[in-house]
Amino acid sequence: MSGEIPKTMRAVVYRGVNDLRLEQVPVPRISASELLVKVEACGICPTDLKKIHYGTLPPPRIYGHETAGIIVRLGARVTGFRVGDRVALHHHVPCMKCHACRHHAFAQCPQNKLTGITAGFEPAGGGYGEYVRVMSFVLPGVVKIPAKNSFVEGAMQEPVNTVLKAVKKLSILAGDTVLVAGQGPIGLMFTRLLALAGMKVLATDLMESRLTLARQWGARWTASPLDPNLPDRVKKFTNGRGMDAAVLAVPVDEALVQARQLVRGAGQVLLFAHTRRGVQTSVDLASICVDEKDLLGSYAADFRLQKEVARYVFSRQLDVRQLVTHEFPLAQTAAAFELAHKPKPDSLKVVVVHGLLQNAR
Repeated sequence: MSGEIPKTMRAVVYRGVNDLRLEQVPVPRISASELLVKVEACGICPTDLKKIHYGTLPPPRIYGHETAGIIVRLGARVTGFRVGDRVALHHHVPCMKCHACRHHAFAQCPQNKLTGITAGFEPAGGGYGEYVRVMSFVLPGVVKIPAKNSFVEGAMQEPVNTVLKAVKKLSILAGDTVLVAGQGPIGLMFTRLLALAGMKVLATDLMESRLTLARQWGARWTASPLDPNLPDRVKKFTNGRGMDAAVLAVPVDEALVQARQLVRGAGQVLLFAHTRRGVQTSVDLASICVDEKDLLGSYAADFRLQKEVARYVFSRQLDVRQLVTHEFPLAQTAAAFELAHKPKPDSLKVVVVHGLLQNAR
């Protein structure tokens, strides 16, 4: 198979704010301790969307980190894999040795902050290129995809991991009530995983179509965040206590204010979508100190959860196929980002599928 690998490939290169260009670039070269993977599918992540929309990192870069594909070249010192393996990739893997790792703060590990997958230029994931180089330090993050599962399911391993990590940060017990604000792809994953863990979920969203999906994914109650009767409804749901926890899957100030009002004393509010630096808001500090309402954050994946995530996704207990509403070919990656940036009532997860013809689904 290695003889079939071309010298150049197509890749969607970030050249500036909202400037994505389909270009011909060299196929990455690998060392004896690395893999070369032919990309088959790569999801559109809100984090990459923000980087492209706001220009938070300098160009040129080839983004895309929710990636799955086929191993086409194997470094001489690599063991445990073979050419032809269908794999899902994780672009961040912690060292498991440093001070941050000893505290299980893997997203703060210096090695974890390095991107170990690239299609060229400054490493940025590379999933919007036809081939990616998988560096040695992220090989522990390579997950084999069972024959019955698709590459799209493989590409969803990383985002599901980030959600499961956040769920496990909450101090909640089976039967507790949790507000999930926002029922896009990430919010629906929260709703499903929390429901599977025995929580009673209140899902909120502005789109009725997404509230319908939330009920199908396990939400006990659904509501518009604009419903003036929502505080009274929460009191009724919770016998006057308030929600035990809230998860914000949208970076909206009003959602934060509402969540902190709806959680009980000693409850928790977890931020998941506030990834743009420099954004500030006001918080009543007494609600943290006197009312003991914790304000938490969660970012990136947890290396230790890979096997558990694989069981959820590959068994289809968490059937991520239902989240993927639109697939685009590589040449239409810019259009895929535009749809993800401005979702329609019928759109959820958007994925770039490299083998598609030039028409989007």
